[in-house]
Amino acid sequence: MRKGSIKNVRINSEVQKELSQIIAYEVKDPRINPFTSVMDVYVAPDLKTCKVYVSVMGSDEEKENTMTGLNSAKGMIRSLLAKRMNMRNTPEITFILDESVEKGIEMMKFIDEVNAPLHEREKNEQADENDSSKEDE
Repeated sequence: MRKGSIKNVRINSEVQKELSQIIAYEVKDPRINPFTSVMDVYVAPDLKTCKVYVSVMGSDEEKENTMTGLNSAKGMIRSLLAKRMNMRNTPEITFILDESVEKGIEMMKFIDEVNAPLHEREKNEQADENDSSKEDE
């Protein structure tokens, strides 16, 4: 199976869906933050390994605790995945912290800060146009 084949893409999405449900509903480790999302999954073409990109909303300590909890529950997560999916091999899971969502939010805040004077000027111009149109009546 090639890396970008349709079969590999289907397996990645199915594993992502199952891992999301397993982490949300099956794993009872208190260290895992309830705002943990499986962002992406890459299963190797030989089905031996799997990289799971996880996003955690919270402080750095909560992220660290969540990653520790996920790594300690790897075996259980893998066995639950094997029970749910009919695959030739159940991949060895590697959890990777994905901070792209937070970086995106940071960038949006930065863009809003830069554009704030522009938006303020547009509001003032619009208000001036409304005032002048009322005077004409």
